[in-house]
Amino acid sequence: MDRAAFAWPNGAKLALSIVVNVEEGAEQNIRDGDKGPEPVDELSAVPKRPMRMHGNESNYQYGIKAGFPRILKLLNGYRVRATWTAAALALERAPQIADAIAARGDEACCHGWRWAHQFWMDEEKEREFIRKGWTSIEKSVGRRPVGWLSRYLHTDATRRLLAEEGFLYHMDDYSDDFPYWDVVELPDGGSRPMVIMPYALDSNDMKFWLAPSLTAKDWLAYASDSFDWLLTEAKEEGPRMMSLGLHLRIIGRPGRIAALEAFFQKVASRDDIWIATREEIARAFAAAFPAPGP
Repeated sequence: MDRAAFAWPNGAKLALSIVVNVEEGAEQNIRDGDKGPEPVDELSAVPKRPMRMHGNESNYQYGIKAGFPRILKLLNGYRVRATWTAAALALERAPQIADAIAARGDEACCHGWRWAHQFWMDEEKEREFIRKGWTSIEKSVGRRPVGWLSRYLHTDATRRLLAEEGFLYHMDDYSDDFPYWDVVELPDGGSRPMVIMPYALDSNDMKFWLAPSLTAKDWLAYASDSFDWLLTEAKEEGPRMMSLGLHLRIIGRPGRIAALEAFFQKVASRDDIWIATREEIARAFAAAFPAPGP
């Protein structure tokens, strides 16, 4: 199909993907046998010797106790569909989140067995990591995940391993504002197509940690400008997809959550966009644009 002639369901030209990352409880921790504590928090305070950082652990737990209820309330109140990129262990330790995902009919995308880097893993260890992640989420949510997001860094084998495990899409990509196909070469000489669902780092709420001077109003303006520009392009030039990445312990803070509500107020009632899960977007793309042959 000619991309310019394509439209998302209901004739929409812009698909909006709200991504809620669930990592709390699956981060590095001496308690779980790691060599050191998780190095990322609001203050970037990391000890130089292996020890538990109870303050940082509680900072992560804030996402479970306070951030999650706030975000869920907004998603429900504005009837916004979401993809929850979840570390499997995080859902095991916070079953209320898994239950909410299932009750809403949202998508759980696998964000690893734990919120851990996999770039250092050999192939067998990475395969085990991937398989353990998706089987755990299937038990927690009641449906196996079809998408994968690494903790940013992954290996040359990752996409092939995902294809072998039957994943529909991979989202460790930042190259476009529209899905595309990749053909994954398999060890037996065959190949398998996989939908690549580009994600976005520039609008991700992790910027609150990386750029401490960023205010909630700044983030809202950036997200709104991104939405406006992509919608205009989509209507004039052809369909687009926008991703907005969120974290329970970041946007869920009282000084930031109003920015998310303002964004939902801007987009939720529009009839010219499609707010959908990443699985729904991937399947709509795959149905309209046939996978490349071997």
